[in-house]
Amino acid sequence: MINVALFGSGRMGRAITRTLADCKDMKLVLVFTAPGTPDVGKDMGVLAGLPSGENGVIIQEATDVAQKLKKSKVNVAVDFTEASAATANMTAAASAGCSLVIGTTGFTPEQRKAIEDAVAKNNVGAVISPNFSVGVNVFWKLLEEAAKKLPSYDVEIVEAHHKFKKDAPSGTAMKSAEVIAKALGRDLKTSAVYGRQGLSPRKTEDIAILAVRGGDIVGDHTAYYITVGERIEITHRAHGREAFASGIPPATRYITKNKGTHTMADVLNLN
Repeated sequence: MINVALFGSGRMGRAITRTLADCKDMKLVLVFTAPGTPDVGKDMGVLAGLPSGENGVIIQEATDVAQKLKKSKVNVAVDFTEASAATANMTAAASAGCSLVIGTTGFTPEQRKAIEDAVAKNNVGAVISPNFSVGVNVFWKLLEEAAKKLPSYDVEIVEAHHKFKKDAPSGTAMKSAEVIAKALGRDLKTSAVYGRQGLSPRKTEDIAILAVRGGDIVGDHTAYYITVGERIEITHRAHGREAFASGIPPATRYITKNKGTHTMADVLNLN
Protein backbone atom coordinates (compact mmCIF):
# COMPACT_ATOMS: atom_id res chain seq x y z
CA MET A 1 0.00 0.00 0.00
CA ILE A 2 1.29 3.46 -0.95
CA ASN A 3 0.61 6.05 1.75
CA VAL A 4 -0.11 9.45 0.18
CA ALA A 5 -0.08 12.95 1.68
CA LEU A 6 -1.89 15.69 -0.22
CA PHE A 7 -0.98 19.37 -0.06
CA GLY A 8 -3.95 21.48 -1.12
CA SER A 9 -7.63 21.02 -0.27
CA GLY A 10 -9.07 23.21 -3.02
CA ARG A 11 -10.69 22.22 -6.31
CA MET A 12 -7.74 20.15 -7.51
CA GLY A 13 -7.17 18.60 -4.09
CA ARG A 14 -10.77 17.43 -4.01
CA ALA A 15 -10.54 15.95 -7.52
CA ILE A 16 -7.35 14.11 -6.52
CA THR A 17 -9.05 12.79 -3.39
CA ARG A 18 -11.87 11.33 -5.50
CA THR A 19 -9.35 9.80 -7.91
CA LEU A 20 -7.26 8.21 -5.14
CA ALA A 21 -10.41 6.78 -3.52
CA ASP A 22 -10.73 4.47 -6.53
CA CYS A 23 -7.14 3.16 -6.26
CA LYS A 24 -6.89 -0.04 -4.23
CA ASP A 25 -3.09 0.22 -3.92
CA MET A 26 -3.07 3.76 -2.47
CA LYS A 27 -4.30 5.33 0.74
CA LEU A 28 -4.71 9.03 1.46
CA VAL A 29 -3.42 9.46 5.02
CA LEU A 30 -2.76 13.20 5.36
CA VAL A 31 -4.11 16.41 3.84
CA PHE A 32 -2.47 19.79 4.44
CA THR A 33 -3.64 23.30 3.68
CA ALA A 34 -2.34 26.79 4.43
CA PRO A 35 -2.57 27.82 8.10
CA GLY A 36 -5.74 29.69 8.96
CA THR A 37 -7.81 28.59 5.95
CA PRO A 38 -11.46 27.56 6.49
CA ASP A 39 -10.84 23.93 5.47
CA VAL A 40 -8.68 23.21 8.54
CA GLY A 41 -10.38 20.62 10.75
CA LYS A 42 -12.78 19.37 8.08
CA ASP A 43 -13.00 15.78 6.83
CA MET A 44 -11.47 15.60 3.35
CA GLY A 45 -13.86 12.88 2.21
CA VAL A 46 -16.85 15.07 2.97
CA LEU A 47 -15.22 18.12 1.37
CA ALA A 48 -14.42 16.13 -1.79
CA GLY A 49 -17.94 14.73 -2.01
CA LEU A 50 -16.97 11.06 -1.77
CA PRO A 51 -19.99 8.73 -2.07
CA SER A 52 -18.96 7.17 1.24
CA GLY A 53 -18.87 10.56 2.93
CA GLU A 54 -16.22 10.77 5.65
CA ASN A 55 -12.85 9.15 4.94
CA GLY A 56 -11.35 9.96 8.33
CA VAL A 57 -8.64 12.26 6.97
CA ILE A 58 -8.88 15.56 8.82
CA ILE A 59 -7.32 18.53 7.05
CA GLN A 60 -4.34 19.96 8.93
CA GLU A 61 -2.36 23.16 8.77
CA ALA A 62 0.92 22.81 6.85
CA THR A 63 3.16 23.13 9.89
CA ASP A 64 5.83 20.72 11.17
CA VAL A 65 5.43 19.00 7.81
CA ALA A 66 8.46 16.69 7.91
CA GLN A 67 7.61 15.42 11.39
CA LYS A 68 3.99 14.68 10.48
CA LEU A 69 4.99 12.90 7.27
CA LYS A 70 7.42 10.65 9.10
CA LYS A 71 4.90 9.85 11.83
CA SER A 72 2.28 8.77 9.26
CA LYS A 73 4.85 6.80 7.21
CA VAL A 74 4.02 8.70 4.03
CA ASN A 75 5.58 7.33 0.83
CA VAL A 76 4.55 10.03 -1.63
CA ALA A 77 3.66 13.71 -1.13
CA VAL A 78 1.39 15.28 -3.77
CA ASP A 79 1.36 19.08 -4.08
CA PHE A 80 -1.15 21.28 -5.91
CA THR A 81 -0.81 24.59 -4.08
CA GLU A 82 1.18 27.67 -5.10
CA ALA A 83 4.85 28.11 -5.83
CA SER A 84 6.23 29.53 -2.57
CA ALA A 85 4.25 27.15 -0.35
CA ALA A 86 5.09 24.18 -2.58
CA THR A 87 8.81 24.96 -2.43
CA ALA A 88 8.79 24.92 1.37
CA ASN A 89 6.49 21.90 1.67
CA MET A 90 8.22 19.75 -0.94
CA THR A 91 11.74 20.40 0.35
CA ALA A 92 10.46 19.40 3.80
CA ALA A 93 8.80 16.30 2.37
CA ALA A 94 12.00 15.28 0.59
CA SER A 95 13.91 15.68 3.85
CA ALA A 96 11.41 13.27 5.43
CA GLY A 97 12.24 10.65 2.78
CA CYS A 98 9.07 11.11 0.75
CA SER A 99 8.96 10.98 -3.02
CA LEU A 100 7.14 13.88 -4.68
CA VAL A 101 4.40 14.43 -7.25
CA ILE A 102 4.18 18.15 -8.01
CA GLY A 103 1.53 19.80 -10.18
CA THR A 104 1.99 23.32 -8.83
CA THR A 105 2.96 25.90 -11.46
CA GLY A 106 4.60 29.32 -11.46
CA PHE A 107 7.95 28.32 -9.92
CA THR A 108 10.88 30.67 -10.33
CA PRO A 109 14.11 29.05 -11.52
CA GLU A 110 15.44 29.37 -7.97
CA GLN A 111 12.40 27.62 -6.46
CA ARG A 112 12.58 24.82 -9.00
CA LYS A 113 16.28 24.34 -8.27
CA ALA A 114 15.63 24.23 -4.52
CA ILE A 115 13.19 21.34 -5.00
CA GLU A 116 15.46 19.46 -7.40
CA ASP A 117 18.41 19.91 -5.04
CA ALA A 118 16.32 18.52 -2.14
CA VAL A 119 15.34 15.52 -4.27
CA ALA A 120 18.98 14.79 -5.11
CA LYS A 121 20.28 15.42 -1.57
CA ASN A 122 17.74 13.07 0.03
CA ASN A 123 17.91 10.42 -2.72
CA VAL A 124 14.17 10.43 -3.40
CA GLY A 125 12.15 10.75 -6.59
CA ALA A 126 9.95 13.50 -8.03
CA VAL A 127 7.54 13.80 -10.93
CA ILE A 128 7.16 17.50 -11.71
CA SER A 129 4.69 18.54 -14.39
CA PRO A 130 2.54 21.60 -15.07
CA ASN A 131 -0.26 19.23 -16.06
CA PHE A 132 -0.99 15.63 -15.00
CA SER A 133 -3.73 15.03 -17.54
CA VAL A 134 -2.85 12.03 -19.68
CA GLY A 135 -4.48 13.79 -22.64
CA VAL A 136 -2.42 16.96 -22.19
CA ASN A 137 0.80 14.98 -22.14
CA VAL A 138 -0.16 13.31 -25.43
CA PHE A 139 -1.12 16.81 -26.67
CA TRP A 140 2.45 17.98 -25.99
CA LYS A 141 3.81 15.04 -27.99
CA LEU A 142 1.56 15.97 -30.92
CA LEU A 143 2.77 19.57 -30.74
CA GLU A 144 6.36 18.38 -30.92
CA GLU A 145 5.73 16.19 -33.95
CA ALA A 146 3.73 18.91 -35.75
CA ALA A 147 6.47 21.49 -35.17
CA LYS A 148 9.07 19.16 -36.66
CA LYS A 149 6.94 18.62 -39.76
CA LEU A 150 5.91 22.29 -40.14
CA PRO A 151 9.10 24.27 -39.36
CA SER A 152 8.18 27.28 -41.53
CA TYR A 153 4.65 27.74 -40.15
CA ASP A 154 3.77 30.57 -37.77
CA VAL A 155 3.00 29.31 -34.27
CA GLU A 156 0.46 30.85 -31.88
CA ILE A 157 -0.75 29.37 -28.58
CA VAL A 158 -4.00 30.43 -26.92
CA GLU A 159 -5.06 29.24 -23.47
CA ALA A 160 -8.26 29.92 -21.51
CA HIS A 161 -8.98 29.36 -17.82
CA HIS A 162 -11.43 30.38 -15.10
CA LYS A 163 -11.27 33.87 -13.66
CA PHE A 164 -9.78 32.67 -10.36
CA LYS A 165 -6.52 31.36 -11.87
CA LYS A 166 -3.65 33.44 -10.52
CA ASP A 167 -0.77 32.81 -12.94
CA ALA A 168 -0.66 33.64 -16.64
CA PRO A 169 0.15 32.23 -19.05
CA SER A 170 -0.74 28.81 -17.68
CA GLY A 171 2.00 26.32 -16.94
CA THR A 172 0.52 24.09 -19.62
CA ALA A 173 0.76 26.85 -22.22
CA MET A 174 4.35 27.59 -21.24
CA LYS A 175 5.25 23.92 -21.47
CA SER A 176 3.59 23.83 -24.90
CA ALA A 177 5.75 26.74 -26.03
CA GLU A 178 8.87 25.07 -24.62
CA VAL A 179 8.10 21.84 -26.47
CA ILE A 180 7.56 23.67 -29.76
CA ALA A 181 10.61 25.90 -29.35
CA LYS A 182 12.84 22.91 -28.67
CA ALA A 183 11.48 21.05 -31.71
CA LEU A 184 12.17 24.11 -33.88
CA GLY A 185 15.60 24.78 -32.39
CA ARG A 186 14.59 28.19 -31.06
CA ASP A 187 15.39 29.96 -27.79
CA LEU A 188 12.04 30.60 -26.10
CA LYS A 189 13.52 33.48 -24.08
CA THR A 190 13.96 35.49 -27.28
CA SER A 191 11.12 34.13 -29.40
CA ALA A 192 8.22 34.21 -26.91
CA VAL A 193 5.61 36.95 -27.35
CA TYR A 194 3.03 37.57 -24.62
CA GLY A 195 0.03 39.43 -26.02
CA ARG A 196 0.21 42.29 -28.51
CA GLN A 197 -0.57 45.99 -28.49
CA GLY A 198 -0.01 48.82 -30.92
CA LEU A 199 2.47 48.28 -33.75
CA SER A 200 3.61 44.69 -33.36
CA PRO A 201 4.67 43.14 -36.65
CA ARG A 202 5.13 39.39 -36.43
CA LYS A 203 8.68 38.07 -36.63
CA THR A 204 9.34 34.69 -38.22
CA GLU A 205 10.71 33.21 -35.01
CA ASP A 206 7.81 34.41 -32.81
CA ILE A 207 5.98 31.89 -30.63
CA ALA A 208 3.02 33.82 -29.25
CA ILE A 209 1.36 32.81 -25.99
CA LEU A 210 -1.98 34.45 -25.27
CA ALA A 211 -4.08 34.06 -22.10
CA VAL A 212 -7.85 34.32 -21.66
CA ARG A 213 -9.46 34.49 -18.18
CA GLY A 214 -13.17 34.30 -17.42
CA GLY A 215 -16.05 32.48 -15.81
CA ASP A 216 -15.56 28.84 -14.91
CA ILE A 217 -13.45 27.60 -17.85
CA VAL A 218 -11.62 24.52 -16.58
CA GLY A 219 -8.80 24.67 -19.11
CA ASP A 220 -8.53 25.02 -22.90
CA HIS A 221 -5.29 25.03 -24.90
CA THR A 222 -4.93 25.42 -28.67
CA ALA A 223 -1.76 25.59 -30.73
CA TYR A 224 -2.10 27.12 -34.20
CA TYR A 225 0.32 26.26 -37.00
CA ILE A 226 -0.41 28.82 -39.72
CA THR A 227 0.87 29.47 -43.22
CA VAL A 228 -0.48 31.18 -46.33
CA GLY A 229 -3.59 29.31 -47.44
CA GLU A 230 -4.09 26.97 -44.47
CA ARG A 231 -3.74 26.37 -40.77
CA ILE A 232 -3.68 23.40 -38.42
CA GLU A 233 -5.17 23.63 -34.93
CA ILE A 234 -4.34 21.15 -32.18
CA THR A 235 -6.60 21.55 -29.14
CA HIS A 236 -7.02 20.03 -25.71
CA ARG A 237 -10.11 20.88 -23.66
CA ALA A 238 -10.61 19.73 -20.10
CA HIS A 239 -14.23 19.00 -19.22
CA GLY A 240 -13.51 18.70 -15.49
CA ARG A 241 -10.65 18.69 -13.00
CA GLU A 242 -10.68 14.90 -12.91
CA ALA A 243 -8.81 15.16 -16.22
CA PHE A 244 -5.92 16.86 -14.41
CA ALA A 245 -6.01 14.23 -11.67
CA SER A 246 -5.94 11.27 -14.07
CA GLY A 247 -2.15 11.11 -14.12
CA ILE A 248 -1.70 11.20 -10.34
CA PRO A 249 -2.05 7.42 -9.74
CA PRO A 250 0.42 6.37 -12.49
CA ALA A 251 2.85 9.11 -11.43
CA THR A 252 2.60 8.00 -7.80
CA ARG A 253 3.28 4.36 -8.69
CA TYR A 254 6.16 5.36 -10.98
CA ILE A 255 7.94 7.58 -8.49
CA THR A 256 7.95 4.95 -5.73
CA LYS A 257 10.31 2.96 -7.97
CA ASN A 258 12.43 5.73 -9.55
CA LYS A 259 14.86 8.21 -7.98
CA GLY A 260 15.67 11.66 -9.29
CA THR A 261 13.52 14.22 -11.13
CA HIS A 262 11.13 13.07 -13.86
CA THR A 263 8.26 14.32 -16.02
CA MET A 264 4.94 12.80 -17.06
CA ALA A 265 6.55 11.95 -20.39
CA ASP A 266 8.73 9.50 -18.44
CA VAL A 267 5.71 8.11 -16.60
CA LEU A 268 3.72 7.59 -19.81
CA ASN A 269 6.73 6.49 -21.90
CA LEU A 270 6.26 9.33 -24.39
CA ASN A 271 9.94 10.17 -24.83
